[in-house]
Amino acid sequence: MTDVLHVITGLGVGGAETMLVQLTAALQARGLTQHVVGLSALDARARDIESAGVEVTILGARSATVFPLAMPKLLRTVRALRPRILQGWMYHGNLAASLCHRLAGNRGERTLMWNLRASNMDDARYGRLIRLSALVSRSVEVAIANSQAGIDFHRARGFRPKRFVLIDNGVDVARFRPDPGLRRQVRGELGIGESEIVAIHAARVDPMKDHATLLAAMAQLPSLTAILAGSGTQALDTPKNVRALGPRGDLERLYAAADIVVSSSAFGEGFANVIAEGMSSALVPVATDVGDARRIVGDTGTIIAPRDVQGLAAALGAVAALSDVERRRRGQAARQRIAANFTLERSVDAYAKLYAAA
Repeated sequence: MTDVLHVITGLGVGGAETMLVQLTAALQARGLTQHVVGLSALDARARDIESAGVEVTILGARSATVFPLAMPKLLRTVRALRPRILQGWMYHGNLAASLCHRLAGNRGERTLMWNLRASNMDDARYGRLIRLSALVSRSVEVAIANSQAGIDFHRARGFRPKRFVLIDNGVDVARFRPDPGLRRQVRGELGIGESEIVAIHAARVDPMKDHATLLAAMAQLPSLTAILAGSGTQALDTPKNVRALGPRGDLERLYAAADIVVSSSAFGEGFANVIAEGMSSALVPVATDVGDARRIVGDTGTIIAPRDVQGLAAALGAVAALSDVERRRRGQAARQRIAANFTLERSVDAYAKLYAAA
């Protein structure tokens, strides 16, 4: 019998997938057996999960429209493993977990949970999926959200699980930390001078992440350098002061080379990992007021309205204009805030406690 079987849309590179990798490894190490099912063919993080001794099943559905074709294998997996907790992740994973819970039989031996990772999603793109999820949510024992904004949004859209629980994403503060030697090394690799002020934005190209606003702001700040990391960024048309690196697996190195962490998201974020990871690396945060960004940043950085080019340019310019001493002081305050409130250990403890009580 497996303690927790996780059903996620796919195992590509993203914030939810990163949290799942870290969580399953930590819980497996604590003796709670884990199994992960990825509905789609995206499997970039599968090896990371398996390296921690966690079994992974990839169902290989090519799109949401053919997810039902993967259900027989998911049902067989659930019946064979008899999980104590059936944990969905994101909308498609949640719905698949619910359908499987209904069809697999022996519902009394397991608890159905959902994981909601977003907040104010764009209705034009996600409205039908959200409405369907709201209808199904009444059968869910616990809906975990990684942001208070996510709980508020889904309640307003008619989600009615038996219980909502807030569990913040957690940051590995030992991995994401300031490192002067690494700073010099990475800047040398990228051809960035030691005296340059550098902002980093780590996100795939997606309307949610709003690279357009960031690039427009950076075009107004020729003395500031920006690093973009994430799938699709390499194809963006960027100003001369922006380095677009494409997908990277070494974000901790890139953060170490920067001074400012920026999130320009327009909608949809719950708990933006990039903000917390950058703050843990002692970077000064500048973020749009989406999801729980304001709660994460506190008084250590600047929060601006989404899609505000002038506001973003002004905020980045103000941090760049600080003295080196003041910028480092603010960065250290940001790291201390993450260490006090948003560590990976704290997040894993919350999941372990929730699962143990189910």
